[in-house]
Amino acid sequence: MQFFAASANPGSPDVAAFYEEVTGSWQYVVSDPKTKAAAIIDPVLDFDAAAGATWTASADEILAYVKEQGLNVVWVLDTHPHADHFSSAPYLAKKLNAPQAIGRKVLDVQNIWADLYADDSLKNRDDYWDRLFEPGEIFGIGSLTAKVILSTGHTLASISYVIGDAVFAHDTFMVPDSGSSRADFPGGSSEELWNSLQEILAMPGDTRVFVGHDYRKGGREEACMATVAEHKAANIHVKDGISKEEFIAARDARDATLPLPKQMLYALQINIRGGRLPEPDDKGRAVLRIPFNRFEPKH
Repeated sequence: MQFFAASANPGSPDVAAFYEEVTGSWQYVVSDPKTKAAAIIDPVLDFDAAAGATWTASADEILAYVKEQGLNVVWVLDTHPHADHFSSAPYLAKKLNAPQAIGRKVLDVQNIWADLYADDSLKNRDDYWDRLFEPGEIFGIGSLTAKVILSTGHTLASISYVIGDAVFAHDTFMVPDSGSSRADFPGGSSEELWNSLQEILAMPGDTRVFVGHDYRKGGREEACMATVAEHKAANIHVKDGISKEEFIAARDARDATLPLPKQMLYALQINIRGGRLPEPDDKGRAVLRIPFNRFEPKH
């Protein structure tokens, strides 16, 4: 664990944050201090692309924390089908006997990537999750109330979880010195991302915004949280005074320079399966597909 934020008031969660260094990803254990009920958000399955190997060190660190703290995990959640790392949600859900969930629009992402992978068996597969959330849906974590909001732009399936004074905003915001997340993946939109960011910025100033990634800008230590007030004052992409048009122009220009994430073509076919690896054949062989010449190289 790299960061812990205790509940600041009734109805708000304790938050433990775990940093996965290879992909710069933040993983969260969100718990109710009253009941010890908890949810895990955006957990990572470790992957070595050169070796084609997966392992569970990051997920096992979370399991050890849950056991040490005596938490009862009642949800394993993803915010969207990630492009830069594999989800370990099914591994944790099985270990903890907890339901696995994501937003319903993941089915739209499945349809896009089923075409890219030339594999129609990936379409409309809601059976990979126990629950597909609708925007505005409410669910419980012990005595805490969690609300699902649609936060598209980075992907068309992205959702955020609002739990008390905390919002788990995944790949929308970065921390203030890094601005926002890219919006150029298939189904992404910088305009929709702006709208999603503004919905979060309309929340009370002391709302804690927990992000999906940090890349240690300028060599500083990794960071995972800033308040709405801090984003309004200092976020380099959306602070007060920056217009929608300025944001879109800057975001699109920046995205045009970015290479695809190193794990993207591997990760999406795992994550639109809810984090499940391809089924092996009768000889125990499991393989991934790589689409050729569907994306422009960035030199």
